[in-house]
Amino acid sequence: MADTGEKAVASVERALSVLEAFHTDDTDLSLAVLAERTGLYKSTILRLLATLERFGYVTRKLDGNYGVGPAALRLAAVYQRTTQPAERILPILTGLVEATRESASFTVRNGDSAVCIYRVDSPQMVRDHVKPGDAHPIDRGASGRAILAFTHPYPARLASVRSDGVAIALGEVTPDFASIAAPVFDVTGNVAGSISISGPSTRFPAATTSRMRLLILEAAQSVTLGLGGDATATRTESHRASRAKPRAAVRAKRRS
Repeated sequence: MADTGEKAVASVERALSVLEAFHTDDTDLSLAVLAERTGLYKSTILRLLATLERFGYVTRKLDGNYGVGPAALRLAAVYQRTTQPAERILPILTGLVEATRESASFTVRNGDSAVCIYRVDSPQMVRDHVKPGDAHPIDRGASGRAILAFTHPYPARLASVRSDGVAIALGEVTPDFASIAAPVFDVTGNVAGSISISGPSTRFPAATTSRMRLLILEAAQSVTLGLGGDATATRTESHRASRAKPRAAVRAKRRS
């Protein structure tokens, strides 16, 4: 019985590896490419594809290649709707783009990766090209570090991000491009993701970056409120500390 269970789990893993073989830039893949990317025998892949096609997770094209099916889109829609409501985030991103003329993104953590969930592109011709679903290492780029800095246990190397309330990156993910990000918190007080703007580093001089920093903090506060979180969580540590001192004095006076 245990052996049967192990075989069933292995079959699920192989089926998921077939789906994982599709990259965000792929429209369809041949059987040969699927075999190369998964390391599975073609006969095994064909059996898996038949099941996945029956459940709508892949479709077979007229040329014999395979593409992702509509069932995957349904799951993606469920994930977006239940994880980070688009109606509360996309208007904020749009406002950031209008205010800065740079691209704006909402990013969440998935293991060791920072994954773009929502994106509104800059109207300018020169911009970074990021799409929902794109991922990069969580410890590279402003969007990932803004999440890491406010996630227990707090990395000591990101203390400045916690103090400033924002992360700034230059050329960490894409050469010659810069980004600024601030964390967003959910109703439980945990980091839900980060809001960021990005563009060519030549458009991020010190004076502009200072203004963008304030806009990012305001946007993060708005999204946090929209998710039912505590807006004060988006303030910098120094700001929170300055507000905490008077409250502590009041409490001490009451106790006396």
